[in-house]
Amino acid sequence: TMEVRVEVPVEDMTRLTAEDEDSAKGLNSIWPAIYPRLLELIRGHRSTIVFVNSRRLAERIAARVNELAEEDLVRAHHGSIAREQRLLIEEELKAGRLRGLVATSTLELGIDMGAVDLVLQIEAPPSVAAGIQRVGRAGHSVGEVSRGVIIPKFRGDLLESAAVVEGMLEGRIESTVVPRKPLDVLAQQVVAMCAMDEWEIEKLGRVVRRAYPYSDLGPRAFESVLDMLSGRYPSDQFVELRPRIVWDRVAGKVRGRAGAQRLAVTNPGTIPDRGLFTVNLADDGRRVGELDEEMVYETRVGETFVLGASTWRIVDITPSQVIVTPAPGEPGKIAFWKADAPSRPVELGAALGKMVRELRALDPDAAAKRLRERAGFDDLAIKNLLAYLEDQATATGAVPDDRTMVVERFRDEVGDWRVCLHTPFGGRVHAPLAMALEAHLREKLGVDARSLWTDDGIAMHLPEVESPPALEELILDPEEVQALVSAQLPASALFAARFRDNAARSLLLPKRRPGQRTPLWQQRMRSAGLLQVAGQYPDFPILAETWREVMSDHFDMPALVAFLGAIRSREIRVVAVDTERASPFASSLLFSYVAEYMYEGDQPLAERRAQALTLDRELLAELLGSEDLRELLDPEAIAAVELELQGLLPERFPRDADEAHDLLVRLGDLSDEEATARGVNDGWLRGLERERRALSVRLAGESRWIAAEDAGRYREAVGASLPIGLPDVFLDAGPDPLESLLRRYARTHVPFVTSDPAKRWALPAPAVEAALTRLAAKGDVLAGEFRKAAEGREYCYPEVLRTLRRRSLAALRREVESVPPIALARFLPAWHGVAVRAGGVDRLLEVVFQLQGLALPASVIERDVISARVGNYAPRLLDELVSMGEVVWAGRGSLGTSDGRVALYLRGDAPRLIAPPVDPPQSELHEKIRAHLGARGASFFRDLYNACGGGDEDVMLDALWDLVWSGEVTNDTFAPLRLLGPLARRPARKPRLPRLIQPRATGRWSLVSDLIGSGANATERLHSEAGVLLQRHGVLTREAVVGEGWPGGFASLYPVLRAMEESGRIRR
Repeated sequence: TMEVRVEVPVEDMTRLTAEDEDSAKGLNSIWPAIYPRLLELIRGHRSTIVFVNSRRLAERIAARVNELAEEDLVRAHHGSIAREQRLLIEEELKAGRLRGLVATSTLELGIDMGAVDLVLQIEAPPSVAAGIQRVGRAGHSVGEVSRGVIIPKFRGDLLESAAVVEGMLEGRIESTVVPRKPLDVLAQQVVAMCAMDEWEIEKLGRVVRRAYPYSDLGPRAFESVLDMLSGRYPSDQFVELRPRIVWDRVAGKVRGRAGAQRLAVTNPGTIPDRGLFTVNLADDGRRVGELDEEMVYETRVGETFVLGASTWRIVDITPSQVIVTPAPGEPGKIAFWKADAPSRPVELGAALGKMVRELRALDPDAAAKRLRERAGFDDLAIKNLLAYLEDQATATGAVPDDRTMVVERFRDEVGDWRVCLHTPFGGRVHAPLAMALEAHLREKLGVDARSLWTDDGIAMHLPEVESPPALEELILDPEEVQALVSAQLPASALFAARFRDNAARSLLLPKRRPGQRTPLWQQRMRSAGLLQVAGQYPDFPILAETWREVMSDHFDMPALVAFLGAIRSREIRVVAVDTERASPFASSLLFSYVAEYMYEGDQPLAERRAQALTLDRELLAELLGSEDLRELLDPEAIAAVELELQGLLPERFPRDADEAHDLLVRLGDLSDEEATARGVNDGWLRGLERERRALSVRLAGESRWIAAEDAGRYREAVGASLPIGLPDVFLDAGPDPLESLLRRYARTHVPFVTSDPAKRWALPAPAVEAALTRLAAKGDVLAGEFRKAAEGREYCYPEVLRTLRRRSLAALRREVESVPPIALARFLPAWHGVAVRAGGVDRLLEVVFQLQGLALPASVIERDVISARVGNYAPRLLDELVSMGEVVWAGRGSLGTSDGRVALYLRGDAPRLIAPPVDPPQSELHEKIRAHLGARGASFFRDLYNACGGGDEDVMLDALWDLVWSGEVTNDTFAPLRLLGPLARRPARKPRLPRLIQPRATGRWSLVSDLIGSGANATERLHSEAGVLLQRHGVLTREAVVGEGWPGGFASLYPVLRAMEESGRIRR
């Protein structure tokens, strides 16, 4: 027997009173009302379990209840607490030393907790089945009643609590779905089985199919897993694809490779690795629990934190562990973990929708009676839920249920349109629908919508649109939705995350060392590399498994199609409503939306600017060229890398026949002499030939060994004659066999010319050149001039070239010797020509070239800077260059009322160097000046003054100089800048003739944008800026860039400087 109550500890969940205010944070919250009620219930019973839906909440509640009780009344219990610690906590509860536990699902299944007489649940359980399991922890003795109390946290939680409790009391648990044919788990099990014994393929298949999930496993899927594990896919593109088992296709047997047993033992199980840090005691190393890596990165040595309702002080943080000592009684921050929340089952969503529809059809008294009798609601819970439904009906005219979808449209606080789709069917329906809607709106309407889904609907943000999409654009065709989702899924973060988990389960992304933590970012990088390689092979089994898992386990596509079909057939009505502000249901959706995107832009301004300057690496390579690489690449480095790539170093020799086979797969065809030079035993090759894992073929007039996996490629690309009886899988040549062979040739050689592979395989040079040109166009190889001794166009694999550059640069850096600071002090004056000052216009041009883009006060640029570098300098020299258009200037910010920063530029370099305006002034007069200069071009001040309507001349001049300092307006002479300061506003003596304009208004004024034109893209700008800084400083340091206040800082320039170094342009 089961008794379940739903309690709300406040009168109105929308109007929390002063007593309910969370004084610690200064926010209205329901928690201060929940904690005393929890303490009351725990103290009123012998033994209590409090279930929550997250680890952080378990820690938080345990800490607050103990604080309120002024004793250690409860402990937290969850999966991030070490197993030994959990067992001790459970024993304390059973022995009566603890009055309660605050637990996640760790106590939900399979554990007899003894005499528990009450279960409390904070928030609705995630499903009816989970609710029954949790409340069922209480009252285990014969004849006792299982008693539970559910305490919702917010109004939306009341709905789900009611639906779950109704299902619990009526025994309507959700259907259990067993994953069908999970290939990732199969791969792990096959490696483990083969590590212990040699298996016949037929027997192995029979054993596998005895397990229910694989009872209908087809031979093609089974063999695809064996293909993957035996090395059919090229491991030279991704090292973790190397073989785990040996498949003797002649004998029809499989066995484990060396290391397979250790791999299977150290990487078992199906729980994804999240890169958690272990928490260990400093004295004996005993494991206390685990922490999310994000929390560790936000924590410092000496801080305290709460884990398992105990406080710990951090004494050290290693790459894998957090070393702690107990800190009892001290305050500490609550630990947190990032995890994926389960979605609401579709059956529960339908039941929730039906309940809402039936409640709305009842009068308030009848609805209250139903909630009290069938859902165990107390009076406050009834009052809050019925008010919630009534508020929603008032706001939108309808409440979403199992036969109604509400589409709500409104503008947010910044004027952008928000569209919310309210349905109760859960995240497994809403997630693919949101993905399909984003794609549909982007393709059909050009609207870049950003959406977020929850169990209660979808919230979409539609920036920069005049009106929201028509209702029909939001109702997708049930026959097209599968295709829309399928098209978007491969590029989604969900697909990449699930592929990472599946690859790890398949032992394709094993831990580097047993017990060593692999950071999540490293897992992501390795997984992205594997996904890139796997994407070339549509039949790659882990790709297929990822599709199955996402489309079947994470999404409920049949339910989505049925939902859209019900809308089309009018079984589900759609109510569209425009509201002034978000309805109660929409507010819950938007709260989730804000939480998701709150920290997206939480980066320093300079970092955001650097990110905005997206570097086009292809364009940068074109700007830098490759001619300098011939001087950069060290011949000794080239020779050493060739030996490594070709496996000619003794430490890289194979140790057995399996590794000899790996060598053939990695290098391709080898003659007997070449194989011997790489340490290959002739007996190994003969044994591989008998097992049909290696073949002897004639190529270019000689006998060579190839791996059986390459047979089809050599037959189609090179015309090799193959022995009969090869399995069909080895005869598959792939889409372009010659490109495939050349790609491998490039991966295993230093830069080469077309004739090298052409002679090796006796192929026409034009055919090889054409294939290499196609590979270069795809980016699979690089074309250029790389070696001093080579003549003509060469080709090189990108990673090989990176290795050569790295080794060559390392050799060059070893040649660099440090010098004392006095040497730099001597160098800089000489570099700037201060010691020996040449004169004339040509010298002034050299100085401007060196100082381009450097923002200097106008009052000192001639007096202190230029005159120190140009002998016998006279202002007319700069005026001459400016008036001729050789030199231009632009403002870079005012310095008070009579000075400002100015940067000089050579006219030809200005479009790539002048930065866009910063904080341009906005007023009607400013707009008039911009409009006139934009329409008429360069203008004298008097023309500009009259065009803008006259008035106070000083006001007009001040507005003009606002635009100068913001970098929007310039002049065809330097005189106005020179005449700033005391002369600008000093009352003049009465002249014989009236002065027409003030000194600071002389010359012709024009827009800086006229100098820039269409401007340069970000890559061209960064390339030019790096060149200017190098020319200015000679020896460029991070401090020099920071000192100049360069936009984006050193981080924005570093990729360009590194590319210039790698191309041989500069040295580090």
